[in-house]
Amino acid sequence: MGLTLSTPVTASSELSAEDFDFVRAKVQAAGSSFYWAMRFLPRPKRAALFAIYAFCREVDDIADGDLPREGKIVALDRWRQKIEALYAGKPDDEITRALAPAVAVYKLRKKDFIAVIEGMEMDARGPIVAPPLEELDLYCDRVASAVGRLCIHAFGEPTPAGERVADRLGRALQLTNILRDVEEDAAIGRLYLPAEYLAASHIGLTTPVAVAADPRLPDVVAAVGALAEKAFADSEAAIRQCDKDAVRPAVIMMRVYRQHLDRLRANDWHPLPPLRGFARLRAKASKLLTALRGLL
Repeated sequence: MGLTLSTPVTASSELSAEDFDFVRAKVQAAGSSFYWAMRFLPRPKRAALFAIYAFCREVDDIADGDLPREGKIVALDRWRQKIEALYAGKPDDEITRALAPAVAVYKLRKKDFIAVIEGMEMDARGPIVAPPLEELDLYCDRVASAVGRLCIHAFGEPTPAGERVADRLGRALQLTNILRDVEEDAAIGRLYLPAEYLAASHIGLTTPVAVAADPRLPDVVAAVGALAEKAFADSEAAIRQCDKDAVRPAVIMMRVYRQHLDRLRANDWHPLPPLRGFARLRAKASKLLTALRGLL
């Protein structure tokens, strides 16, 4: 259940400089587009969003880490206990202490944190290989849209339109991530492309690496790209119903990720080579320029 009036989380103590620096460093070290989108916000919102991201980074690292499956499940369950302690008013580490004022001020819901953990458990219990569309949608909701629902509250747009932005943009971003990382995921035994689309392109389900190398794969990538495009369009429509200033970070994220999708389309939906050297620096500069344009 979400935060209620009886929940003893309070913002009575200010976020310490040490805890703020800890979550900020987590975001910065990840090299994520999220950092460019959030760094220009006023400090209270920036602190809330850095704390949300640090939580997500922590549980994602567990799901993607080297622990055996049982160890991952135990570690993720420990985070479920930490979230329970947070909502009981007893945060016990840098991340939950940084989250405490954000939960109190922006009314972040416990169920959304739990949904993120459940999404990471899907990976930890996996690997996920060619899920049905329904399972893929559930995965996207948990690992991306739930994060969006937390963020949209911190942005200051906890409205039905804001929820719609979180729902659709989260899916768009996650689908774009999946398409960008097909080969990288295949190398660790994962394949998030839906079974229905693989079957429609007559790609037999052998191994993720074999599927990623199949010459018919661009047809599947294009079909999933169409899903992402529809989700981007839906999120744009919802954004127009929101306060422009409140959802500006969401607009920045949308622009950055659409660049990834545009690059894939320009490459006829074939996997993209990793960026290196000058191309990598140019991509980072592009993210900064996109963020700056979002402030205008």
